[in-house]
Amino acid sequence: MLAALLTAAAPGCAPPAGADTSLTVRELDATLERRAAAVLAKDAAGYLEPIAPEAQKLRAAQRTEFANLADVPLKSWTYEVRGTPEQDGDWATAEVELRYRIDGYDTAPVATRRTLELMREGDRWYVTADRPADGASDQLWHQGEVAVVRGAHSLVLGVGRPQEELRRIADTVDLAVPAVSDAWPGEWARRVVVHVPDSVKSMAGLLGSPEASYRGIAAVTTGEAGTGGERPAIADRVIVNPQAYDSLGSFGQRIVLTHETVHVATRTSTSAATPVWLSEGFADWAAYRGEDRTPDLIAPALTKAVRAGDVPDAFPVDEDFSFDGDPDKLSRAYESAWMACELIAERWGKEKLTAFYAAVGAHSGRDGSVEQAMDAVLDTTPERFTADWRDYLSTRLG
Repeated sequence: MLAALLTAAAPGCAPPAGADTSLTVRELDATLERRAAAVLAKDAAGYLEPIAPEAQKLRAAQRTEFANLADVPLKSWTYEVRGTPEQDGDWATAEVELRYRIDGYDTAPVATRRTLELMREGDRWYVTADRPADGASDQLWHQGEVAVVRGAHSLVLGVGRPQEELRRIADTVDLAVPAVSDAWPGEWARRVVVHVPDSVKSMAGLLGSPEASYRGIAAVTTGEAGTGGERPAIADRVIVNPQAYDSLGSFGQRIVLTHETVHVATRTSTSAATPVWLSEGFADWAAYRGEDRTPDLIAPALTKAVRAGDVPDAFPVDEDFSFDGDPDKLSRAYESAWMACELIAERWGKEKLTAFYAAVGAHSGRDGSVEQAMDAVLDTTPERFTADWRDYLSTRLG
């Protein structure tokens, strides 16, 4: 989707003798700036100009991708060359980073990396191939024409899904945002961008992970963890698995999107110091707190284990939340985490729970983060809290 056309100092079909024909970062930067301007100006010709005339498949694909972007409300679109292009005669490879923002929603850009292959013809460099860089993935507009639905607090971008489905998702997120704001007192944008691809396979493509990892997962939130509030808000995306999401009733859909909205709201207070049990447990606590459901209905897998005498000895570790593991173990991990946050809210109060969450995320690293926050905010120790939590499980679920 990125491309570059690089001109040497002199015109003509061949470079002059002794001319410097190397591909420089400065030249590539200049061309990418023109490319970015073409995107924002909705100038299809300018967007396609840098592609090699011989690369007809690439030109057709990029024409389609440009059209797919037509309705996406872009605030900014910039490129940055990463490192020095590698060159071998008339061929070169460069890695560039695209950063873009959605108008009215993103306070910081989404970043994605692309690898470009280029060839020189005469005094010009043309792009002949464009693919995700190693470890990166495509964006939604690579998968088809993007439909846009706006809500009061939401922007839903979908590919290959009915308009009415996207509207229902926007309406559900609009209910989630005020509920989350009531649960989380910290500053956040109070706006959510949702991507709805056409299938779980397409969802996995956006996430750069195997399809099997997400078959039973209704939605995930992507974004970069903050550093205890020291970093500006990150442009999160909630990505919906349409098959799994559609299988839920309205209650389940509301819980899922409220849970994911919590992750957006708490992003800058979530860091490497935050264990997964706390981030997922808090998200579930915020999602369920306004619902009239008993604990055994919210936590059926954990209830079954507790009633069988299998009360967990410790909080779930990060690996227990892996999507490609045992589904029953995954359910018990989420339910155990929810009950831990429910205990804090019930015994210490909502304000202490949110203060505890923020204190853990503000710690310099994982080691000691929970211990210090429990001492400072809850006046307890992990050992005492674990014992209290196990008793709480037996009392509420037994």
